Amino acid sequence: MTAALARIAVVIPVGPGDRVSPTLLAQLAQLPTEAETIVVHARDGGAAAPAAPSEPVPPSRREMHAPRGRASQQNAGASAATRDWLWFLHADSRLAATTLPALASFVQRDETALGYFDLRFLDDGPALMRLNAFGARLRSRWLGLPFGDQGLVLPRATFERLGGFDRTLGCGEDHDLVWRARRARVPLRPLGAPLYTSARKYAERGWWPTTAWHLRETWRQARRFSRARVAG
Repeated sequence: MTAALARIAVVIPVGPGDRVSPTLLAQLAQLPTEAETIVVHARDGGAAAPAAPSEPVPPSRREMHAPRGRASQQNAGASAATRDWLWFLHADSRLAATTLPALASFVQRDETALGYFDLRFLDDGPALMRLNAFGARLRSRWLGLPFGDQGLVLPRATFERLGGFDRTLGCGEDHDLVWRARRARVPLRPLGAPLYTSARKYAERGWWPTTAWHLRETWRQARRFSRARVAG
């Protein structure tokens, strides 16, 4: 398992005023020292870069800055990576006990494929989040549409062949990448282990309004990206 995980570069985009969960960073510290964790902070235009982290940064973790936008930040992190596998995580992701073993098993197979985890939600949102997790499972496994909060992982060479994330998109860059992977006949592989994410926005904005917004956006993006797929 150690040899496989040493091939991983974790890329974590961080929005303005946000930070990476200390829990996630502690969990990623379990990776071999050869692995990379690249935290990419947002920078607006020519604004000065935010101050460096106050806590010591381990040698295997790099802090960098890129123009604001998840696509731009993730592309910058991928360009800075030296490992041959890329694992994109959100700043509020959390690992389960089986996450890293499943990741190692996937990397060991050396398949030209895009892997993803089963989405679970932390206990910081409504109880109805179980329905959202079930819906994400149906969307990813039945419809073949995993999203970025499911920890997309793929060979760096495949990511580069797909052209990376589309920086012109205000949102849905993960959805778009999956459609382009499908168009390029890159297999989508469920890794069979959970990856947790925060449900706080559902608690803050309301379960139904937030769920309805995500459903509308998913449908709107699917129509747009599927048309691009047919055109391509």
